[in-house]
Amino acid sequence: MHSKLTLLLFLALACTHTLFAQTHAVKNEALDKISEEASAIASLRSLIIQQHGVLLHEEYNTGRTATKDFNIKSASKSIIGLLTGIAVEEGFIPTIDEPISRYFDDYFEENPNPKKENITIRNLLSMQAGLRSTSSGNYGAWVISNNWVEFALDQDFVSEIDGRMVYSTGTSHLLSVIITKATGMSTKAFAEKYLFEPLNIRVGGWDRDPQGFYMGGNNMALSPKDLLKIGQMLLDDGRWEGKQIIAPDWIKDSFKTYTYSNYNPYGYGYQWWNKETAGYTTFFAWGHGGQYIMMIPELDAVVIMTSSVTNASRRRTYKRPVFILLEEHIIPFLENQANSKS
Repeated sequence: MHSKLTLLLFLALACTHTLFAQTHAVKNEALDKISEEASAIASLRSLIIQQHGVLLHEEYNTGRTATKDFNIKSASKSIIGLLTGIAVEEGFIPTIDEPISRYFDDYFEENPNPKKENITIRNLLSMQAGLRSTSSGNYGAWVISNNWVEFALDQDFVSEIDGRMVYSTGTSHLLSVIITKATGMSTKAFAEKYLFEPLNIRVGGWDRDPQGFYMGGNNMALSPKDLLKIGQMLLDDGRWEGKQIIAPDWIKDSFKTYTYSNYNPYGYGYQWWNKETAGYTTFFAWGHGGQYIMMIPELDAVVIMTSSVTNASRRRTYKRPVFILLEEHIIPFLENQANSKS
């Protein structure tokens, strides 16, 4: 009897070992395929995949590392969106339905315009201010101007307030200026106190405008591993190591869809994008050239990608291979991982 039990136990352990080995082999094969497909995207410089808080894969090329800072380009806008929420939670900004005239009274004293004065912080967050864009063809003129705030506010209306999306880096920059004026701290100092330091993140370069305000929509440098921390914190309802960094309701509101891009089928929340990918809703920060913080809540996963911008163009052709990689390889891998745990 004892020998029979021993034999059964041995067989059970052998089967378990075989199953584990087969599962491990399938996982490695899938990751090899992901790596192969990622390598075929010439501009891709880093790729990190994490699920259930466990790092599953990371790779870097052309001298890049986990801790080397990248200019995350317009993914900076999503960070500004988070900082706006923290400023509301901390009581510095009473409500996002405040008109922006409160923060730009000097401008509106010289340039009274009741319609512009009624633009709200909420309108800035969702890119529904209606003012002509300072991105794309107007970006150069904006950044060489001697006052970025005035240039952004000087733009004519091309849409109604609360109307269609008018994507504009100048609109996000106004949020940064509002954060500075509301808190009495530079946007960088505020970010370090309430977001970066609690997550042990070191911000690299960060451009400022001619008046010294930190840029609200571009040219912030963070490392891939620090981007991963932000994505994981958001997946965990705004908590990091037991501390509430961002209110869950702000994250929920940020990930809603208030408008859609004119150029792609992406939805837009409070400075965060979303789209359906392989049957799952993916929420993401997106920077020119292919800088991404991607979160797939249904799979409890974060995917980070950073890329070279050397050959990136306004046509944004880099997007297609990135989302093919996500849809055809990364998501199926994450599905298999989730199923193997269940």
